[in-house]
Order: sequence, then C-alpha cells, then structure tokens
Amino acid sequence: MVKKNIGVLSLQGAVREHIHMIESCGTRGTPIKRPDELFCIDALIIPGGESTTIGKLMLKYGFMDTIRQLCEEGMPVYGTCAGLILLAKKIKDGDRTWLGLMDVEVRRNAFGRQRESFETNLDIPDIGKDPFAGVFIRAPWVESIGKDVRVMSKFEDKIVMACQGRILVTAFHPELTGDNRIHNYFIEMIKKS
Repeated sequence: MVKKNIGVLSLQGAVREHIHMIESCGTRGTPIKRPDELFCIDALIIPGGESTTIGKLMLKYGFMDTIRQLCEEGMPVYGTCAGLILLAKKIKDGDRTWLGLMDVEVRRNAFGRQRESFETNLDIPDIGKDPFAGVFIRAPWVESIGKDVRVMSKFEDKIVMACQGRILVTAFHPELTGDNRIHNYFIEMIKKS
C-alpha cells in the first residue's frame, strides 16, 4: 500500500509538532509553503496560530482558491484552532470569512485570551474510551452547526470537535500532546476517501 502524504500549511503555527504527530502514525508529513505543493499531498492540516494573520498570508500567496478547489474535489482537510476559524462558513464576532468550507459558525477566542489557556480531559468516543487531553490556547468554539455536521466532542456544552464529510476540526491543539489518536483518526479519513 502506498504511504499517504499529509501536508501541513506552513505559514504560522505548530507545523513541526503536527509533522511529528503525523510521522508517529507511520505516515509522511510535508510542510506546505507554496500553493503548487498542495497538488503533491493526499490531505492538508491547517494549524493553529492567529487566524487573521494566516488568512491574510493565504490570500497574499494564493492559497485560497487552490485549497477550496482541492477540498471540493474531496481532499481531506483538518483544521486546529485557527484552522477551524479559517474553515468556518460564519464567524460570530465580525471577522471576515476565509475559506468558508465547513457549515459551522464559530466564536474566536471564545474561551478567553492567552492567560486563560488551559488543558482538560475530553470525551471523544470516535477515538476510544480513554479521555483525550485537550490543550486550549486562545481557543474558539463552534456556536452552531449545519445539518451535515457531526459533533464529536463538547466541553461545558460547547462544541470543540466536529466533522463534515472529509473536513475535521478541533478547537484545541492535539499536536501539543503525546497522544496521536486524533491524527490517526484523520489518517483513517484519508484512507476512506
């Protein structure tokens, strides 16, 4: 079987940490610095960081249309934290919509600013019975979902993980833990596509 190649958008965020997690699952991880490199991968991770900054860089360097095209053609995409915001069709607190690929409305910095960052155990039945240590840093949450979106985890009744077709999002940062189960789940999504 051919080993899958997962790209990590390398404009800002924990790129190296995502690549380490991908490789810990036995899959190849590739930093993506130019839009033409998107055609050499099987799936894409959009990491955390500052969503407005990443969005402006994606526009400046011509990533938007190519990511939209490949996602609409079936390429799996996973967004963590800022990646969730960039993928959302609506943003509650007035920021502009960027990729608009997932039928969710999100609230930026919903859990607070940097000093309110925290870690908590999450129940995510899709990845197993054991709790997952969710690392929340200036994290958003999902305010509302469309009919084709499936909620995968909540914290204090707030949606923090969801999927729609081949799009996966988390409000937290699994790449900052030693637990690769969410990355493994994403790799399984790729195999089914």
